[in-house]
Amino acid sequence: MKRRLALRGRQAECEALERLLRAVRAGESRALAICGEAGMGKTSLLEYVVERAPGCRVARAAGVQSEMELPFAGLHQLCAPMLGSLQRLPAPQRDALATAFGLSAGPAPDRFLVGLAVLGLLAEVAEERPLICVIDDAHWLDHASAQALAFAARRLRAESVALLIAARTHEVSAEWSGLPQLLLAGLPDDEARALLNAAVPGVVDNRILDRIVAETRGNPLALLELPRGMTPAELAGGFGSPRATAIPQQIEDSFRRQLTPLPVDTRELLLVAAAEPVGDPVLVWRAAQGLGITVAAAMPAAGLVEIAAQVRFRHPLVRAAIYNAATPQERQNVHRALAEATDPEAEPDRRAWHKAQSAPGPDEDIAADLEQSAGRARARGGLAATAAFLTRAVELTPDPQRRAERALAAAKATHQAGSPDTALNLLSIAEAGPLDELARADVLYVRGQIVFAQQRSRDASPLLLEAARRLEPLDVPLARETYLDALRAARFAGALGRGVSVREMAEAAAGAPPAPHPPRAADLLLDALAVRYTDGYAAAAPMTTRALRAFCDADISGEEGLHRFHLVCMIAMDLWDHETWHLLSGRLLRLAREAGALTTMHLALAARSLAHTYTGQLNEAAALAEEQETLTEATGSRHASHSALMRVAWQGREAETAQLIDDITAEALNRGEGLSLTIAGWAQALLCNGLGRYEDALTAARHAREQTAEGAAAWEALVELIEAAARSGETEEAADALTLLSQMTRASGTDWALGIEARSAALLSTGDVAETAYLEAIDRFARSRVRGELARAHLVYGEWLRRERRRLDAREQLLTAHEMFAAMGMEAFAQRATRELQAAGGTARHRPVESHTELTTQEAQIARLVREGLTNNEISVRLILSPRTVEWHLSRIFSKLNITSRRQL
Repeated sequence: MKRRLALRGRQAECEALERLLRAVRAGESRALAICGEAGMGKTSLLEYVVERAPGCRVARAAGVQSEMELPFAGLHQLCAPMLGSLQRLPAPQRDALATAFGLSAGPAPDRFLVGLAVLGLLAEVAEERPLICVIDDAHWLDHASAQALAFAARRLRAESVALLIAARTHEVSAEWSGLPQLLLAGLPDDEARALLNAAVPGVVDNRILDRIVAETRGNPLALLELPRGMTPAELAGGFGSPRATAIPQQIEDSFRRQLTPLPVDTRELLLVAAAEPVGDPVLVWRAAQGLGITVAAAMPAAGLVEIAAQVRFRHPLVRAAIYNAATPQERQNVHRALAEATDPEAEPDRRAWHKAQSAPGPDEDIAADLEQSAGRARARGGLAATAAFLTRAVELTPDPQRRAERALAAAKATHQAGSPDTALNLLSIAEAGPLDELARADVLYVRGQIVFAQQRSRDASPLLLEAARRLEPLDVPLARETYLDALRAARFAGALGRGVSVREMAEAAAGAPPAPHPPRAADLLLDALAVRYTDGYAAAAPMTTRALRAFCDADISGEEGLHRFHLVCMIAMDLWDHETWHLLSGRLLRLAREAGALTTMHLALAARSLAHTYTGQLNEAAALAEEQETLTEATGSRHASHSALMRVAWQGREAETAQLIDDITAEALNRGEGLSLTIAGWAQALLCNGLGRYEDALTAARHAREQTAEGAAAWEALVELIEAAARSGETEEAADALTLLSQMTRASGTDWALGIEARSAALLSTGDVAETAYLEAIDRFARSRVRGELARAHLVYGEWLRRERRRLDAREQLLTAHEMFAAMGMEAFAQRATRELQAAGGTARHRPVESHTELTTQEAQIARLVREGLTNNEISVRLILSPRTVEWHLSRIFSKLNITSRRQL
């Protein structure tokens, strides 16, 4: 009866939910966030869906305020009944979810891999019959559960799954952003009056009705509950004390007034139920017995709570009202009873949390228990819970030194959990306490890591430098690791760095204690970079080559590879070593896939995509960029894509290049990432050279050089500057740039580097010297992987031959250049070759337009992966979809292409 009343005036919302159910029964998936203030009817609408889902499987979960710090608690509520299907998931997903739930031991799983596992589990369960997942009070879910469920919700497509969450409008966490929302507002006055009349028996003064309607602003729960706390005299004529409190506080106050006449033991039983987050009736009664409460105490509470197979309150605000109405002493007593009633073997973390809530002041034993819980939470990948356990342990630690040490550990966990401001506050607590020198250096290191994560580099390098210096006499390997991180931060900062330049950072690193013997690959890289930014490129080249070889040959652990390979790929590119770049970018991507390290996947995809761009495999580069965009959409994170920028610049797509440059520049200025400004200028220069706009290219190349960090000449910008300056008549500037470039290319010695030098020198030469250099460039590029550079060598040689009036030879080179550029999709350079070819009296061969049926981006991705031999399960992992969705897309692909099998595709 009460639910029917609560749904009055919600006809449109009910119809929307009916449509959702029909879609799910038809094989589609839907995710929906029902949002509104407390009392607007969110819970009633969830129950409406459940009642109208016969034949469907229903899974439930609810956020509980007191359980927000326990990792994956809400997710376990929802998924525990489904774990019989766990074995059907791919191994990485199965292991991630089992570790998150504490079913097996293992390394902490990537948070997004857990989300992918949840998606797979829901899809597997829905194979039998449609699955309806309802999650009430989602704003109180623990952070890890909210992340995983929101991740899965964004990827639902064709799994016959409905995922409905109910959350308060102003408390909807960022995880749920982007989901379709059903917003609940207050009822119109006429509907509100009708609901109030139906709920209130007896005579009610119309003016009192008007006042209640006005004060509640059409909130259905308030309309139903407020009259319960009013006397007949108040309802009949307003004779009573006026109250002007806010909704939902007004509703909570109404529930609290209903508690007043209850017996003391009944109120205490209600408090036990409110403080116990799982809804376990056995645990509630066990704790109640410990407090001397009998079963008879439940009778007067029948209208507020149901203690049956599960403990369920009439409304979440009832729970809040009960808990908030209790005194601190009463809450501590109840949590102590719950701790004593909780099995220390089966639920050690909940027991520790209840003990912590029962503590009136510092208590080392409880703090130690919380520290152990933090360790278990970290093993399950619950970083937010790890941080919460440690933070509470800090509050309960009586010894100042232990308190400072725990504050440092809590700061690290909080930073990893994505709460940098809280982490910085905890670092301040750590700094205020007595710490040894190693811990104080660690504080600086963590602060530098936080700043680097927040701003990429601007203020991070000085902090990391100071940490490295302090670590030198204490832990040499860690000091050298920290110097390497500091150099990386300074390199990213470039011209936007504050306080410490790259050169100053390198000088400090050069004075670090020597590496152990034999040196690790990271030690070799640190020494090489220190020389690179102090003594110059040529002096460092042999050391850099040795470091790169060590990373290729040594038995590098997966953890170190995930941490270092992206930097090593950048250094390989700096050395014109495409073989190492190709090898390690492939390893990095494989490691990220195998580990499910989706947070590292962005960097891995970018490194691999850029490597493909230089080999002229732009389709492969674009496919990886699409995968990166899929990852961005799934994780809700944004990353400026340097690899995408370079690809569209090579392709000559002017509008897209301009938009990406604007985005990357804005982000670079905000984060203090000067390296991005250098790359943006380089891309602009490359684009303009391809379009034949040499003066614009020269301006952009000059700007890129201005943004380059001290001591870090960027060969990429030099190459574009030489061509642009030579074409613009600025031969002296081009010659100066060539002198600097040649010092670098000869030190590198790769065919790519020497081909770049030969081509650049040819642009500034005449006669036989120029022709010899052009031919050397073509020969060297032909022995390397860099097909785009080879095509450019044919192009500029053909342009030189035309100016030398050797039209027949020119046409041969220009035609080769045109065909290479066209095949690679580098349209601006292809058009430049066409113009030159026509001027030489030639004609480009007509390339037939390939006819194809229009596939969506995701369909094209799936088709490509099927052609590579991947199974549906493997594709689902790669594209962060469920196998059911992959199968659905394949059926559409087959239909569009008029085929019937994977072999035909």
